[in-house]
Amino acid sequence: MTRHPGWPVSAGPLRVAGGLVTVRSVKLRDAAAWSRLRIRDRAHLEPWEPTGESPWDARHHISVWPGLYRSLRAEAHRGAMIPMAIELDGRFCGQLTVGNIVRGALRSAWIGYWVEKDVNGRGVATAAVALGLDHCFGPVGLHRVEATVRPENDASRAVLRNVGFRDEGLLERYLDVDGRFRDHLLVAMTVEEVPGSVADRLVRSGRATWA
Repeated sequence: MTRHPGWPVSAGPLRVAGGLVTVRSVKLRDAAAWSRLRIRDRAHLEPWEPTGESPWDARHHISVWPGLYRSLRAEAHRGAMIPMAIELDGRFCGQLTVGNIVRGALRSAWIGYWVEKDVNGRGVATAAVALGLDHCFGPVGLHRVEATVRPENDASRAVLRNVGFRDEGLLERYLDVDGRFRDHLLVAMTVEEVPGSVADRLVRSGRATWA
Protein backbone atom coordinates (compact mmCIF):
# COMPACT_ATOMS: atom_id res chain seq x y z
CA MET A 1 0.00 0.00 0.00
CA THR A 2 1.31 3.47 -0.90
CA ARG A 3 2.51 5.55 2.04
CA HIS A 4 1.24 9.11 1.68
CA PRO A 5 3.03 12.27 2.87
CA GLY A 6 2.77 12.83 6.60
CA TRP A 7 1.94 9.27 7.64
CA PRO A 8 2.83 7.94 10.16
CA VAL A 9 3.12 10.85 12.61
CA SER A 10 5.40 11.74 15.50
CA ALA A 11 5.72 15.35 16.72
CA GLY A 12 6.68 17.18 19.90
CA PRO A 13 7.04 17.33 22.77
CA LEU A 14 5.91 20.77 23.87
CA ARG A 15 5.77 21.56 27.57
CA VAL A 16 2.66 23.34 28.85
CA ALA A 17 1.02 23.76 32.24
CA GLY A 18 -0.44 20.27 31.98
CA GLY A 19 2.87 18.52 31.16
CA LEU A 20 4.64 17.22 28.05
CA VAL A 21 2.43 17.07 24.96
CA THR A 22 3.15 14.95 21.88
CA VAL A 23 1.09 13.76 18.94
CA ARG A 24 1.54 10.44 17.14
CA SER A 25 -0.31 8.08 14.86
CA VAL A 26 -3.19 6.17 16.47
CA LYS A 27 -2.42 2.58 17.41
CA LEU A 28 -4.44 -0.58 17.97
CA ARG A 29 -3.29 -0.58 21.62
CA ASP A 30 -5.13 2.73 22.20
CA ALA A 31 -8.41 0.81 22.55
CA ALA A 32 -8.71 0.67 26.33
CA ALA A 33 -7.66 4.27 26.99
CA TRP A 34 -9.85 5.60 24.15
CA SER A 35 -12.93 3.71 25.36
CA ARG A 36 -12.42 4.58 29.03
CA LEU A 37 -12.03 8.31 28.41
CA ARG A 38 -14.82 8.58 25.89
CA ILE A 39 -17.32 6.83 28.14
CA ARG A 40 -16.17 8.53 31.34
CA ASP A 41 -16.22 12.02 29.82
CA ARG A 42 -19.50 11.72 27.93
CA ALA A 43 -21.02 14.80 29.58
CA HIS A 44 -17.92 16.81 28.68
CA LEU A 45 -17.70 15.67 25.04
CA GLU A 46 -21.17 14.87 23.73
CA PRO A 47 -22.56 18.45 23.61
CA TRP A 48 -19.92 19.41 21.01
CA GLU A 49 -19.78 16.33 18.78
CA PRO A 50 -21.87 15.17 15.80
CA THR A 51 -25.02 13.27 16.71
CA GLY A 52 -24.42 9.52 16.55
CA GLU A 53 -26.64 6.83 15.11
CA SER A 54 -26.27 4.56 18.15
CA PRO A 55 -26.09 5.16 21.93
CA TRP A 56 -22.88 6.84 23.17
CA ASP A 57 -21.67 3.94 25.33
CA ALA A 58 -22.28 1.41 22.56
CA ARG A 59 -20.32 3.30 19.94
CA HIS A 60 -17.43 3.89 22.35
CA HIS A 61 -17.16 0.37 23.74
CA ILE A 62 -13.64 -1.07 23.63
CA SER A 63 -14.79 -3.63 21.04
CA VAL A 64 -15.52 -0.82 18.56
CA TRP A 65 -11.94 0.46 18.41
CA PRO A 66 -10.32 -2.27 16.24
CA GLY A 67 -12.74 -1.66 13.38
CA LEU A 68 -12.51 2.11 13.77
CA TYR A 69 -8.72 1.90 13.88
CA ARG A 70 -8.59 -0.13 10.66
CA SER A 71 -10.86 2.38 8.95
CA LEU A 72 -8.78 5.35 10.14
CA ARG A 73 -5.53 3.68 9.08
CA ALA A 74 -6.95 2.88 5.64
CA GLU A 75 -8.00 6.51 5.18
CA ALA A 76 -4.53 7.62 6.28
CA HIS A 77 -2.77 5.37 3.79
CA ARG A 78 -5.16 6.60 1.09
CA GLY A 79 -4.08 10.16 1.90
CA ALA A 80 -7.54 11.41 2.88
CA MET A 81 -7.06 11.65 6.66
CA ILE A 82 -4.41 11.85 9.38
CA PRO A 83 -5.71 10.34 12.66
CA MET A 84 -3.50 11.13 15.65
CA ALA A 85 -3.39 10.39 19.35
CA ILE A 86 -2.62 13.17 21.80
CA GLU A 87 -0.33 12.09 24.62
CA LEU A 88 0.34 13.88 27.89
CA ASP A 89 3.50 12.71 29.65
CA GLY A 90 3.37 9.59 27.48
CA ARG A 91 -0.27 8.77 28.27
CA PHE A 92 -3.16 8.81 25.79
CA CYS A 93 -5.42 11.77 26.61
CA GLY A 94 -7.28 12.62 23.40
CA GLN A 95 -7.34 12.69 19.62
CA LEU A 96 -6.40 15.09 16.85
CA THR A 97 -7.75 14.43 13.38
CA VAL A 98 -6.96 16.05 10.05
CA GLY A 99 -9.66 15.14 7.57
CA ASN A 100 -10.99 15.75 4.06
CA ILE A 101 -7.46 16.23 2.73
CA VAL A 102 -7.64 17.60 -0.80
CA ARG A 103 -4.57 17.80 -3.04
CA GLY A 104 -4.13 19.52 -6.36
CA ALA A 105 -4.65 23.27 -6.57
CA LEU A 106 -6.48 23.44 -3.22
CA ARG A 107 -4.20 21.49 -0.83
CA SER A 108 -6.53 21.91 2.15
CA ALA A 109 -8.05 19.99 5.08
CA TRP A 110 -9.96 20.44 8.30
CA ILE A 111 -8.67 19.78 11.82
CA GLY A 112 -10.61 18.58 14.86
CA TYR A 113 -9.67 17.50 18.37
CA TRP A 114 -10.80 16.42 21.82
CA VAL A 115 -9.01 15.98 25.14
CA GLU A 116 -10.11 14.40 28.38
CA LYS A 117 -11.91 16.61 30.86
CA ASP A 118 -9.16 16.44 33.50
CA VAL A 119 -6.66 18.31 31.29
CA ASN A 120 -9.05 20.91 29.93
CA GLY A 121 -7.72 24.45 30.29
CA ARG A 122 -4.10 23.37 30.87
CA GLY A 123 -2.75 24.07 27.40
CA VAL A 124 -2.81 20.46 26.20
CA ALA A 125 -5.24 20.89 23.30
CA THR A 126 -3.55 24.13 22.24
CA ALA A 127 -0.12 22.47 22.10
CA ALA A 128 -1.49 19.44 20.24
CA VAL A 129 -3.23 21.59 17.62
CA ALA A 130 -0.04 23.63 17.13
CA LEU A 131 1.95 20.44 16.53
CA GLY A 132 -0.74 19.12 14.22
CA LEU A 133 -0.79 22.31 12.17
CA ASP A 134 2.98 22.28 11.77
CA HIS A 135 2.70 18.69 10.55
CA CYS A 136 0.05 19.77 8.03
CA PHE A 137 2.05 22.70 6.69
CA GLY A 138 5.32 20.74 6.78
CA PRO A 139 5.46 17.02 5.88
CA VAL A 140 1.88 16.86 4.58
CA GLY A 141 2.38 19.86 2.30
CA LEU A 142 -0.97 21.57 2.82
CA HIS A 143 -1.65 25.23 2.06
CA ARG A 144 -4.83 25.77 4.11
CA VAL A 145 -6.32 24.21 7.24
CA GLU A 146 -9.75 25.12 8.59
CA ALA A 147 -11.84 24.27 11.62
CA THR A 148 -15.43 24.74 12.74
CA VAL A 149 -16.61 25.42 16.27
CA ARG A 150 -19.93 26.20 17.93
CA PRO A 151 -20.09 29.87 19.00
CA GLU A 152 -20.88 28.87 22.60
CA ASN A 153 -17.88 26.54 22.92
CA ASP A 154 -15.61 29.03 24.68
CA ALA A 155 -12.87 26.52 25.52
CA SER A 156 -12.45 25.32 21.95
CA ARG A 157 -12.62 28.85 20.55
CA ALA A 158 -9.77 29.81 22.90
CA VAL A 159 -7.64 26.93 21.58
CA LEU A 160 -8.19 28.01 17.98
CA ARG A 161 -7.53 31.65 18.77
CA ASN A 162 -4.33 30.85 20.69
CA VAL A 163 -2.77 28.97 17.77
CA GLY A 164 -3.60 31.77 15.33
CA PHE A 165 -6.75 30.82 13.44
CA ARG A 166 -8.70 33.75 12.01
CA ASP A 167 -12.49 34.00 11.72
CA GLU A 168 -14.00 33.59 8.26
CA GLY A 169 -17.73 33.55 8.94
CA LEU A 170 -20.78 31.84 10.41
CA LEU A 171 -22.14 28.59 8.99
CA GLU A 172 -25.83 28.57 9.88
CA ARG A 173 -27.41 25.25 10.89
CA TYR A 174 -24.21 23.60 9.66
CA LEU A 175 -23.99 20.29 11.52
CA ASP A 176 -26.23 17.95 13.51
CA VAL A 177 -24.70 18.15 17.00
CA ASP A 178 -26.29 16.79 20.17
CA GLY A 179 -29.62 16.22 18.42
CA ARG A 180 -30.06 19.52 16.51
CA PHE A 181 -28.53 21.32 13.54
CA ARG A 182 -26.25 23.95 15.10
CA ASP A 183 -24.55 27.09 13.87
CA HIS A 184 -20.75 26.89 13.64
CA LEU A 185 -18.03 29.47 13.23
CA LEU A 186 -15.58 28.80 10.40
CA VAL A 187 -11.93 29.63 11.12
CA ALA A 188 -8.91 29.06 8.90
CA MET A 189 -5.17 29.48 8.48
CA THR A 190 -2.85 29.32 5.47
CA VAL A 191 0.83 28.54 5.40
CA GLU A 192 1.72 32.15 4.56
CA GLU A 193 0.36 33.17 7.98
CA VAL A 194 2.86 30.94 9.80
CA PRO A 195 6.39 32.39 9.74
CA GLY A 196 8.57 29.63 11.18
CA SER A 197 6.04 27.34 12.82
CA VAL A 198 2.83 27.46 14.82
CA ALA A 199 4.58 25.77 17.75
CA ASP A 200 7.38 28.36 17.69
CA ARG A 201 4.76 31.12 17.79
CA LEU A 202 3.14 29.41 20.77
CA VAL A 203 6.50 29.30 22.53
CA ARG A 204 7.16 32.98 21.80
CA SER A 205 3.76 33.84 23.30
CA GLY A 206 4.76 32.16 26.58
CA ARG A 207 2.04 29.50 26.35
CA ALA A 208 4.53 26.63 25.85
CA THR A 209 8.20 25.75 25.83
CA TRP A 210 10.16 23.22 23.79
CA ALA A 211 11.08 20.21 25.89
